[in-house]
Amino acid sequence: MVFSSNAFLFFFLPIVLALYYLVRKNRTAANALLTVFSLLFYAWGEPAFVVIMLASIFLNWLFALGIDKYRANAHAAKTLLALSCIMNVGLLGVFKYTSFIVTNINRAFSVNIPDPALALPIGISFFTFQAMSYVIDVYRQKGEVQKRFMGVCLYISFFPQLIAGPIVRYQTIADEIKNRKETLDDFCAGLRRFLVGFAKKAILANNLALVVDKVFAYPQGEVSVVLMWYAAIAYLIQVYYDFSGYSDMAIGLGRMFGFHFLENFDYPFLSKSVAEFWRRWHISLTTWFRDYVFFPLGGSRVKTGRLIFNMFVVWSLTGLWHGAEWTYLLWGIGFFLVQVIERLTGIGKHMEKKWYGHIYAMFFVVVVTVLIRSESVVHALNHYKTMFFLNDVPVWNTLTGIFFSEYGLFFLISVIVSLPVGSWLEKKLHVPKAASEIIRFAGLIVITVIAVSYVIVGSYNPFIYFNF
Repeated sequence: MVFSSNAFLFFFLPIVLALYYLVRKNRTAANALLTVFSLLFYAWGEPAFVVIMLASIFLNWLFALGIDKYRANAHAAKTLLALSCIMNVGLLGVFKYTSFIVTNINRAFSVNIPDPALALPIGISFFTFQAMSYVIDVYRQKGEVQKRFMGVCLYISFFPQLIAGPIVRYQTIADEIKNRKETLDDFCAGLRRFLVGFAKKAILANNLALVVDKVFAYPQGEVSVVLMWYAAIAYLIQVYYDFSGYSDMAIGLGRMFGFHFLENFDYPFLSKSVAEFWRRWHISLTTWFRDYVFFPLGGSRVKTGRLIFNMFVVWSLTGLWHGAEWTYLLWGIGFFLVQVIERLTGIGKHMEKKWYGHIYAMFFVVVVTVLIRSESVVHALNHYKTMFFLNDVPVWNTLTGIFFSEYGLFFLISVIVSLPVGSWLEKKLHVPKAASEIIRFAGLIVITVIAVSYVIVGSYNPFIYFNF
């Protein structure tokens, strides 16, 4: 079930909200209700996967209890932590990377090991990282252990952030699991945030997908240099609206139930360096790798060689976390290379002080992102050849003109909306707060009606990050 589906919007969410606010004063009953409906939400597509998720939650709950119980015995606590990490990484590895490993072994050694072709449990990358952060934080004494299984189960399985994040740390909502307070202001703010995210997905991301899919489906010889760049930029913006839209909906839904999740995006297209881009993009994942991989490896307070190694490990894992394909690994390594150069030469800090830093940062982000839209490394190389005048194709052709005339205005609007233009105009024109609220409310109604119309006619596609 996805947030932008008829089933969720017109049946699941209204029912959950109605029942929740009937029992919300009884915190145990309210948490039980949210847990049950979260499991139903997850089971909508493939019920068998619920068993896998519940097993993961149960084992991590036990590991955290064991670490807390044997904290005085450093060896025992560390052993339990190691076992929990092995279990979590192993679970993720079996389902997400078995086919990738088997396929590459068969190719490398000319053997024929059967590929089990295991179905990938949706959202496994997200709920596994949440579970790991919980156990690690208990070990580090940065979070209080949850004695009740229901508390851990709600934290990990809570449907707003279950499928595609943001990756929520337990200490962020630990108190709210037991003592949250639902208010009308929070509910209204959450609803507004949900509707904005819904519009991002239904109106912008889905329509950009039509453009991107068409261009990438054309034979290489028919795509001009300009059209290839057009599609590459459109894909980056599509991913932004797709994932930031989901994050907006998740944060909004959480707030409607009294939970306050941290932000996951901070206008990434304002970035003037690639490092800054990753401080603004998918913040929950970036900080997860920083706190649980980069810092334990030694962080940046090490010799240059070790720093490069630490960054290589983090970004290789970041790439593989997104997908079990060579294109994803190379995508991670691509961002690693650019950021190493930025750090060692100081060009990143330099660009962050210059207006043309925007062009620099977006150039490299667009180029690297082409990898994860390509079907294979070979296809990616062909796309790059077109982008950099190495294929025998024109700079502009009739097909390019058609795409610009049909989608150019929509593309321009998508770029503008991705920037804080509204806030800038309000300050520049000194718009009174009351007038601003009226304009925002009217705009919200308009985009909601348009977004709902797209959903009703079935014009939606699954969120890209579901595949990660």
